[in-house]
Amino acid sequence: MKPASLFKALLVPLSLLLLTVYLSGCSENPMESGNNYMSDDDYLKAVVSNGYSSQDDDEDNLMSKEYNDLNQGGAVFDDENNPPPMNPYDSLYKWGRRITNVNVNLNITNEGDTIKNVVVTRTITGNFIIVGYIGGVLDSVSKPYTEVMNRKISFKRIATFNDPARNWRLYKIGVLDGQTTSPQVGTSKVQMNKAEVLINGSLTYTLQGPDFSQIQYVTKRFSGTGIPALPKGAQIQIKIYTTSQNSTLDYVAWHWARNAFGFHRIPFTLISQTGSGPYERVYSKTFTIYNSHRIGVHNGYISASTHESLLDNNINEFASDIFGVPYRITQ
Repeated sequence: MKPASLFKALLVPLSLLLLTVYLSGCSENPMESGNNYMSDDDYLKAVVSNGYSSQDDDEDNLMSKEYNDLNQGGAVFDDENNPPPMNPYDSLYKWGRRITNVNVNLNITNEGDTIKNVVVTRTITGNFIIVGYIGGVLDSVSKPYTEVMNRKISFKRIATFNDPARNWRLYKIGVLDGQTTSPQVGTSKVQMNKAEVLINGSLTYTLQGPDFSQIQYVTKRFSGTGIPALPKGAQIQIKIYTTSQNSTLDYVAWHWARNAFGFHRIPFTLISQTGSGPYERVYSKTFTIYNSHRIGVHNGYISASTHESLLDNNINEFASDIFGVPYRITQ
C-alpha cells in the first residue's frame, strides 16, 4: 500500500482513539464533572454535605464527616470501662446515639466577591440508647431526642473559572456548638463555659464559650495556624468548666474520631466544685494519643449530659450540651 493510502486508512481510527482518550480524561477529572453548571452557593452546599475530596488531610472534608462521627448507631462502651464490672447495683453500662434524621440548613452571606461566610445548622433527631443496671437488674431505655448544632465556616475565592470547584476553598473553620432542644433544652440544665487543652503539661489551647461557634481557625492553606494539632504519643489533658443546675453530677465525656476499631469515648472526672445551686464545676481527663491514630484531620466532641439523662429511665429526662473541635493528628 502506498504511504498516502496508508495514512488515509489510519486517520479515522486514530482520530476516534484520540477523541476517546480526551473524553475519558474529561470524565475522570472531578474538577470538571458537571460543577461548571452549579452556582457558587450550590457548590459550597455540596462541599459541606459531601466533602471536597477523599483526602484525610483535607480540612474541607470535616463538615461532611460530622454525621458518621456523631452516630454511634446504638449503645457503646466507654473506652476505659469496656465493658464495666458486671452486676453493679445502679450504674451505667453503655450508651450512644442512633441518628434517624439530619436536616442541614446553610445561611450564606458575602464579603465582597472574595469571601463567603456560611452558618451551618444541623438539626439531628434520633434516640439515645441507654443500657444500665437498676436495682441490680440490667435494663435499657430508648430516649427520643432532638439536637441542634451550629458551625461557622468561610470560603475564599482563589480563582475566577466557570467551574466553582476551582474557585473556592475553605478559609476558616469554626468550632461546632450545640445542645438538645427536646425533650429538654440542654443549657437550661448544664452548660459548658470553657475548655483548656494541655499538651505534655503545657496549656496550649483555650476555647472560650459558652457559644463555642464564635471560635474560628484560619486554615493553613491561607497561612493560618490551622486547627489544633495533637501529636501521636502526646499526653493530653482537657479541662471543662461547667455551670450546672443540678446537685447530681453531670456526665462529661470526650468523643473522638471513629476508626477501624469503632467509636471512642472517655468520661471526665470532677476535680472541683463551688456554689450551692447553680454549681460551678471543673472536670478533667488525661489520656495519651495512641500511636495507631490515623494521621489527618478529624472531628472531636465534648458533651455534658445531666445525671438523669443517662441514669434515669424517664424518657422526658434528657438534657445535653455539646461542642465539637476539629483537630489534626501529626507524627
